[in-house]
Amino acid sequence: MGIVFYNKKTVRDIDVVNKRVLVRVDYNVPRDENGNVTDLTRVNGTLPTLQYLLKRGAKVVLMSHLGRPKGERNLKYSLENLTPHLARLLDAPVHFCPDCIGPEAEKMAAELKSGEVLLLENLRFYKEEEKNDPEFAAKLAKLGEIFVSDAFGAVHRAHASLVGVAAHLPAVSGFLLEKDLVMMSKLLAQPQRPCVAVMGGAKVDDKIGVIKNLLPSVDRLLIGGAMANTFLNALGYDMGASKVSPEFIDLVKELLEQDVEKKIVLPQDLVVADSFSADAEHCNVSVDNVPEGWMALDMGEKTIATYSALIKSAKCVIWNGPMGVFEMPAFAKGTEAIAVACAKTQGSTIVGGGDSLAAIDQAGVGYMITHISTGGGSTLEYLEGRHLPGVEVLQDAE
Repeated sequence: MGIVFYNKKTVRDIDVVNKRVLVRVDYNVPRDENGNVTDLTRVNGTLPTLQYLLKRGAKVVLMSHLGRPKGERNLKYSLENLTPHLARLLDAPVHFCPDCIGPEAEKMAAELKSGEVLLLENLRFYKEEEKNDPEFAAKLAKLGEIFVSDAFGAVHRAHASLVGVAAHLPAVSGFLLEKDLVMMSKLLAQPQRPCVAVMGGAKVDDKIGVIKNLLPSVDRLLIGGAMANTFLNALGYDMGASKVSPEFIDLVKELLEQDVEKKIVLPQDLVVADSFSADAEHCNVSVDNVPEGWMALDMGEKTIATYSALIKSAKCVIWNGPMGVFEMPAFAKGTEAIAVACAKTQGSTIVGGGDSLAAIDQAGVGYMITHISTGGGSTLEYLEGRHLPGVEVLQDAE
């Protein structure tokens, strides 16, 4: 029996000609201190969906969040400066509405012509958005005749623009959302062998469920980042002043005991520093020789070699989370080495969003990665086996 990788309707399954289409995108993009957009990856990911709609004469209304304005109108988090970028990328007229609901938004949406785009102001200027307020969702729904969700990075949240709107309009997915879910469901259901997962980052609590869910599907699971400190500490190593999550030690011990096939691979050596700063004194030590008062901020050379070899020989790799404090050049070597190994593997590679995406950009190998997911939290929750509210509300395929 064949495996169904995606069972939701997409924009291909619905008539969009001359229709006003309300599209939820994830334009929570990085910006500098002056508010200038520094990375358009998330915008570029939505272009296939938007171009498809515009070519068919749809009138496109875009809604997104940006940052954490905490339910207040704070122009530091305005989406307005995305307007010229969208107009250039889409080669179409793009209008900006200084609100996301209300009379002005309704008037501008109603006046849209086929092939035009309206970008709404930040959804999170209203506290009702994150509360999935039914009235707020109804006001958003007035702006469209069809709802398209293409915000994979946000579908793990039950917010008004992701869940509530679907109660009022025919709801289908865009191509970016479809692509992310198809890629990851294939990985979990039919992984090519050997399959290697690489989990990094700082917080054990973010990844422990993912590790449990992935272990049956992968052949090796490589642990890095500050999270590795907790695993090493659980094995009895003194981690000095390294970041450790003591409340998870027992859970990690249990996980390691259950790993009878020894799939979990931990660092052999570390780059440790005498302080958390870019110019700190640092050196490479084995995991059983962390100096008192020093902290692990990257993987060591032996670990880099071991991890890189396992990744390069894999047929399938999934990576989420940095291997160290890669924002500081002295402690970026491990993360960049993993990025390069992922690019050079003979198999397929899926890289989760967030810091892993930044690391891929930093290493300059994004063009060599099979699939870069635009979602950090959504990727983790999907890999953990959790339900994604923003996907469940979409119409099922026939």
